[in-house]
Amino acid sequence: MSLSGRPGNAGSRLHNRLYELLELDYIYKSFSTTDLPAAIGGVRALGIRGCAISMPFKEAVIPLIDRMEPSARAIESVNTIVNDDGVLIGHNTDYIAARTVLAQRGVDPATPFLLRGSGGMARAVVAALRDSGFTDGTVVARNEEAGRRLAEEYGYRWRADLPGQGAPLLINVTPLGMEGPDSAALAFPEAMIDACAVAFDVVALPPETPFLKAARARGKTVISGAEVIVLQAIEQFVLYTGIRPSAADMREAVLAAHGPATADALALSAG
Repeated sequence: MSLSGRPGNAGSRLHNRLYELLELDYIYKSFSTTDLPAAIGGVRALGIRGCAISMPFKEAVIPLIDRMEPSARAIESVNTIVNDDGVLIGHNTDYIAARTVLAQRGVDPATPFLLRGSGGMARAVVAALRDSGFTDGTVVARNEEAGRRLAEEYGYRWRADLPGQGAPLLINVTPLGMEGPDSAALAFPEAMIDACAVAFDVVALPPETPFLKAARARGKTVISGAEVIVLQAIEQFVLYTGIRPSAADMREAVLAAHGPATADALALSAG
């Protein structure tokens, strides 16, 4: 199941398509709640195997579970609960996905980075960078309190606005380029994109943001938010079932959940 302030259907479609393909006796449903303790008590009492946690519950759920795995402790945020015989264990697959995609794409931890954003997903990415060995980084956030706190907690620099010079690794964890009022916005100036080596955008919709399109056109290594959202969901699936699906089954599930644009973007990134 999934607990969210604003439940969506994409995660349900992805999980349920994988259960169908692998002939597993599971079903995945999305819910919201105004009584989080009662909802988590229901997970325990009813023997529900697992539960995805979305905003605004990722921190509030911590006192209600029995243990946190390192992925959740790294950022003090839970997005996945696994029920092992009544023991509720918290994980964070956003953090796992960020670490995984950086490793899969072979991004050298010696690479200096510039990251825009200071929210919950920015925290997951910054923690993943630190724990992957990245030591030279700057967090750019207009909110000084949030940005400075995030940067200093993980050992990086903070600044309120973009510097005159970019970095080899550019990371967008803001709504810039997301479907909606900011859909045409570039997360970084073209001069910075020209000079970078790797462009990483956590925005998942659209799967190809203006930032990523500009970077891909310049021959840069591109990491998309579509990769992150799919990887984190697959890690949840593995935690619930103990089974890692094949690439073919994952593509089929992504098509069912997100459509061909996301599946094609994933194929482009993998290529």
